[in-house]
Amino acid sequence: MQVKNLPQEFIEALPVLEQIRQAGFEAYFVGGSVRDTLLGLPIHDVDIATSAYPAEIKDIFERTVDTGIEHGTVMVLDHGNGYEITTFRTESGYQDFRRPDKVEFVRSLKEDLKRRDLTINALALAPDGTVIDLFSGITDLENKVLRAVGQPEERFFEDALRMMRTVRFASQLGFSIETDTFAAIAKNAHLLEKIAVERIHVEWVKLLLGQDLKQGVAAFLKTELYRYCPGLAQQKENLAKLLELDEFQLADELACWSLLCYLCDFSISDAKKFLKSWKTSNEIITEVTNVLTLLKHADEPTIDPFSCYKAKEKATQTAADLAEILQLKLSKETLITTYEQLPIKDKAQLTINGKVLIEKLSLKPGPILGKVLNILEHEVVLGNLPNQSEVLLQRAQELSKD
Repeated sequence: MQVKNLPQEFIEALPVLEQIRQAGFEAYFVGGSVRDTLLGLPIHDVDIATSAYPAEIKDIFERTVDTGIEHGTVMVLDHGNGYEITTFRTESGYQDFRRPDKVEFVRSLKEDLKRRDLTINALALAPDGTVIDLFSGITDLENKVLRAVGQPEERFFEDALRMMRTVRFASQLGFSIETDTFAAIAKNAHLLEKIAVERIHVEWVKLLLGQDLKQGVAAFLKTELYRYCPGLAQQKENLAKLLELDEFQLADELACWSLLCYLCDFSISDAKKFLKSWKTSNEIITEVTNVLTLLKHADEPTIDPFSCYKAKEKATQTAADLAEILQLKLSKETLITTYEQLPIKDKAQLTINGKVLIEKLSLKPGPILGKVLNILEHEVVLGNLPNQSEVLLQRAQELSKD
């Protein structure tokens, strides 16, 4: 097969490939960028593999950075772009199921490709657009099949995260998992315990953001990978609820974790512990808490405007999207409209502040001043007071006397 019209990202990188080839070495585009090109999907990273050893690459190019030289990777800086060039290599001795004990540089493209995880990722693209397919990856792309290169168990023993990557691709691409590959995941799912939570986290979120989430989740459950993920071992029935929903697409990571916590019926406290076990960011934890607080009103047709005000725009939008997906009594329209009609969206929008109250009413900094401002904020948000400085000042004076 030959790609007639190379994506612009490849065209920009061609001078790098040509320079390596002119020095007498082989060089190809490899991996996900080739797969996505054949699928007509956007390219994210341009990876290059070569028969040249790292020291030889550094001799060929003037500007390089040793980004992973122990594994054969050197970054070449070219006209403002950085391209990771990795030497063909073989790996062996995966005693921890995540890193090779030994990496050996080789001159053979075939040796390099056969250590990759899936046939659809073991493709190489020459500068003239010719696709090198040594493991029937093109056929699997056409048939929408995920198949391990060679013996599935060997690939998963090399890096147990590849099992999560496989179910993630099932969701992301809408592909089915080939029988032997699926069986090998189910048999070795326990090896996922060897993998750092941060690495599993990345694949799990990508799975939940996939175009065919149900396919990925179904495989995640049937292979029992869920049993070896933080906080999910006892959540099979709740995770299966994802399969019962109408077709949907989650917008971002916040939506993923919020939906998951809601379906698992976590309290705010339990949700925080769960998210911390996944090493999620503090920002995500805060936002998920805000979303769950709104969704506590799922069975009510209306919502207190101050709840939306406290949750802020992002959490309200996420709660609204989930309300639509879950078909809650508290509708998406109600949440969005309630937030949009708020008189103010932030305390800074009040027409008076602490400084004004100190100057005009001779209030002293402290608890009373803070309480007055909080009451004013609450009454303005609920529409009980107009956000006008004269009115707010008069109300503040009444409150300070009380």
